[in-house]
Amino acid sequence: MQADAAQSLDDIARAVGSSKTPVWNRIRKLREAGVIGQQTVILDAEKLGFEACFFVLIRTSEHDKDWQARFLAALKSRPEVQEAHRLAGDIDYILKVRVKNARAYDTFYQALISEVKVHNVTALLSMEEIKSTVALPL
Repeated sequence: MQADAAQSLDDIARAVGSSKTPVWNRIRKLREAGVIGQQTVILDAEKLGFEACFFVLIRTSEHDKDWQARFLAALKSRPEVQEAHRLAGDIDYILKVRVKNARAYDTFYQALISEVKVHNVTALLSMEEIKSTVALPL
């Protein structure tokens, strides 16, 4: 299902060598347990005009709860932010930001720094996506 969640229950049952009822029960239990989460489709960003992917490294001198709440709210409200991670080490946060071009990234950047104070921002433009997956190595 990680490779293709749209496949039929018959196809899944056949692939695992079982019948539909036990497979359906297993899928239902995995959903109820939260192992299987939201099911979506993966769109081709470039075909939709989102040609630029930036990895944004953020350092901040602010670490209080109020700043963090404003920062997280700012990130969650921006659809350009595909991923956000809080890190250990010299960099506090890393963001994956998908936009149409460098100008669109600058608009995103200007809006972000107008909402929350950050010490340092470094944006790295991805020249080529070599591998991208959401599948876990089961």
